[in-house]
Amino acid sequence: MTGEPAKKPSRIQIRNRRRILDAALEVFSQHGYRGATLDQIAEAAGMSKPNLIYYFDGKAAMHVAVLNTLMEEWLSPLAAIDEAGEPLEEILTYVRRKMEMSRKFPRESRLFANEIIQGAPRMGPNLESGLKPLFDEKCVLIQSWVDDARLAKVDPQQLIFSIWAITQHYADFEAQVRVLIEDETAGWKAADAHVETLFRKLLVPEITSD
Repeated sequence: MTGEPAKKPSRIQIRNRRRILDAALEVFSQHGYRGATLDQIAEAAGMSKPNLIYYFDGKAAMHVAVLNTLMEEWLSPLAAIDEAGEPLEEILTYVRRKMEMSRKFPRESRLFANEIIQGAPRMGPNLESGLKPLFDEKCVLIQSWVDDARLAKVDPQQLIFSIWAITQHYADFEAQVRVLIEDETAGWKAADAHVETLFRKLLVPEITSD
């Protein structure tokens, strides 16, 4: 005999899971994993702590669920770099998408940063199985573009690290950026233009005469 098929969650259950995960994201991004409590998450979700436990076994399960969703979203712009595209435009599009993510999803960026700073205790396996193969693949692609003189001579690994460091700064240090730049709209416009100019100048290959 085969077991009965798993019962699909109801719309209310799906909605409640989303509420809990959004609340968990808010609390974890503010306080980190160690500083976050179930009481804080329950309050942010507008639910009782027993309700939280009904959907998730505990704080660790919520954290892993948030991180797994975040990893998928975080890798999508890197995965989208297209071998068939024009190299400079592919890299600059990646930069633009990373800037857009920093603008729209600062909580997610801070949560990811906190996990990495702590040594990736819950995300380590995903870094090995998800990020590492993709990172290696894109580094090989970028190196091929460099070898074909379609990009300037750059170290692909260091290039990607630099893109992460610069674009994610605007999310991870959002509180500082808000204090230093009063006009948010103008500030983001200037940031986008500045960051794109940086990488464009870095990546445009030099024209050499024969």
